Amino acid sequence: MATNISKLWTKDFILFTISNTFLFSGFHIFLPTLPIYVLNQGGTSTDVGLLSAIFVFCAILIRFFTDYGIKKWGKKYYLYIGCTLCFVAAISYILATTVPRLLSLRVVHGLGFGIATTLYATIVSDLIPKSRRGEGIGYFGLGTTLAMAIAPGLGVWIVDNFSFNNLFVVATISQIFALFCLSLCSLPADRSIHTVKQEKSSFMDKLVEKSLLYQAFLALLFGVCIGGILNFIALLAKEAHIANSGAFFLMCTICIFLSRLVTGRIFDRKGPAWVILPGAILFLLGFVVLAQSKSMTAFLAASALYGFGYGTIFPALQTWMFNLVTSDKRSAASATFYNMIDIGNGVGSVALGMLAGKLGYASIYWCSAVIMGVFLLSYIWFLVQEKYSSANNLDDIDAKS
Repeated sequence: MATNISKLWTKDFILFTISNTFLFSGFHIFLPTLPIYVLNQGGTSTDVGLLSAIFVFCAILIRFFTDYGIKKWGKKYYLYIGCTLCFVAAISYILATTVPRLLSLRVVHGLGFGIATTLYATIVSDLIPKSRRGEGIGYFGLGTTLAMAIAPGLGVWIVDNFSFNNLFVVATISQIFALFCLSLCSLPADRSIHTVKQEKSSFMDKLVEKSLLYQAFLALLFGVCIGGILNFIALLAKEAHIANSGAFFLMCTICIFLSRLVTGRIFDRKGPAWVILPGAILFLLGFVVLAQSKSMTAFLAASALYGFGYGTIFPALQTWMFNLVTSDKRSAASATFYNMIDIGNGVGSVALGMLAGKLGYASIYWCSAVIMGVFLLSYIWFLVQEKYSSANNLDDIDAKS
């Protein structure tokens, strides 16, 4: 897709960002509310766990067929398919009066979400000039941050004051707006992947783009740490006798928003190390403070550190992956990034939950700090090796000349 070499705020970029925001709003509105709905329908805590597991599994599964979907329909229309599946799931939740029906709809929603998230990120990376990709991905992600900040609270408010049917209607309207904004974008149905000879690929090749194995490893570690926050922060607050755990997410969201206004430009001008290193340090410190939090002040300080770290690392890792591959491999890079985040989140939730059962919820965040220590040391080692390799290459060039 051709773009102006320096222009970022095009009509398509703006509409695409708004569309993505509405899609994620329709996802986040269900995070705190569907578990309640399952229990109201006679489900168990196991069913609540299946609700998340099925969704994540289907999102990962469908990304194995990203290349096929693009070859068959092109990026734009394959994205339409993903958004349409999300719409069908949202409107059909009204009819899901039993747990089996609800779980079957999570399959549909997971498949649609897996397609949509991969293609949104892929196409937006095509729209953004490479010289401003870090900045553009950061701005694009602000929509997701906004959805994460508003939609869960809105969902709980609707359930408390109205009904679950009203919740499903609002979520459906959000998906309709996502499709409407997408329809206004003048994007070609890019099937450029056709021009590249496709080699036979293994299971691992479909799960992870082989040229991004190291970056995928970092995303996996990052995903494990995210899972600890999303699933257990309210339980930690209860264990530490801290009221109003929702304040954590409010402070966190503000800091994510602020970080994304700045770090993208630093990435474009200085490179990934100038963003990922400080982000990893802030993220690690956030877990250390969180593990020791006994007051609301410490709790909010940890939230701020976590928010700045998350808001810095997430878009930087994603942009770094896009910059390392050719245009025909960006869909694979996008799938790799989200697969590793989702797998890390899922595996981390189970493993950290088992740890919490034996040692308490504070142990989750000590463990997360250790994992981020591995992330940080691994990245420092990568930078040292990269610098050493570059120095050797220069020496070889000097010797030959």
